Amino acid sequence: MESRTVLTGIKPTGAPHVGNYAGMIRPALALVRRHPQDRYLYFIADYHALTVVRSADEFRQLSYEVAAAWLALGLDPQQVILYRQSDLPEVFELNWLLACVTPKGLMNRAHAYKAAVAANVQKGVADEDAGVNMGLFNYPVLMAADILLFRTDVVPVGQDQVQHVEIARDVAGRFNAAFGPVLKLPAHQVKGGVGTVPGLDGRKMSKSHGNVIPLFAPRDELRALIGRIQTDSSPPDAPKDPDASAILTMYAQFADDEQVRAMRERYLAGISWADAKRALFEAMDSFLSGPMATYHDLIAHPEKMDDILADGARRARDLAAPVIENVRRAIGKTH
Repeated sequence: MESRTVLTGIKPTGAPHVGNYAGMIRPALALVRRHPQDRYLYFIADYHALTVVRSADEFRQLSYEVAAAWLALGLDPQQVILYRQSDLPEVFELNWLLACVTPKGLMNRAHAYKAAVAANVQKGVADEDAGVNMGLFNYPVLMAADILLFRTDVVPVGQDQVQHVEIARDVAGRFNAAFGPVLKLPAHQVKGGVGTVPGLDGRKMSKSHGNVIPLFAPRDELRALIGRIQTDSSPPDAPKDPDASAILTMYAQFADDEQVRAMRERYLAGISWADAKRALFEAMDSFLSGPMATYHDLIAHPEKMDDILADGARRARDLAAPVIENVRRAIGKTH
């Protein structure tokens, strides 16, 4: 099979949590194991985070937390190019060039912007654009630059992120129509497995909802958070639907297939919510004990991550150089 270039990124807006692991980190690492012949670029989308982050210390720390989580959970920087978005000036040059061919109407239809406007309308705010900065509005163009800079073949995304890849294709097509066939049109690949991971309150696990379970929380905190997961009032010995349980959804991310099958049988036979939560804690505690030590060692020694990220940026820039040079030549820049 011909090798492909696969790219994915994560925005560092909070300590990595179970939802991040299930929705992005776990499937991204599994993809490398299944298709080792492909080229992988996994990046920390730190400048994307500036749409909401307003603290330099937080900005710096969040990037380290994301890098440490990926590395602790098994990312091999020899096999995957791991880099910070901000270390590639070519991304931001391409961002501007793409913005110059992107219709405003296309950005009006972007999900994040439409959601912000809808929230203002629901609240009765007179200015529908209140609280919307240009970083949020132009977010899809920067994401297109992230993707197109490497002649990416495949972008693994969740269903709610498909639009970003479609916009990248649209923008690349418009650039090519104006300046010639320079940019490669990427394809999306919807990640298999778990879709939405419920949080403590049953809604999608999200920092904005305040319902997350951090991956590397101390053991006592982890146990307490799991104890707060909302459940129904069914009796302890009553059969329970395994497919409707947030606890089992999370359990399946950290237990092996045989353990998951056995747990499903316990649900169908009748299991107390206390026992289900205890099983989830034990599975997470067992799975994360090794990565936890690695994670905290990396956080304590960020220079180790700096070396890895610097090497990743160098390798990424080597790949980006011919693409940005072709783009410059296409628009008529000769020096």
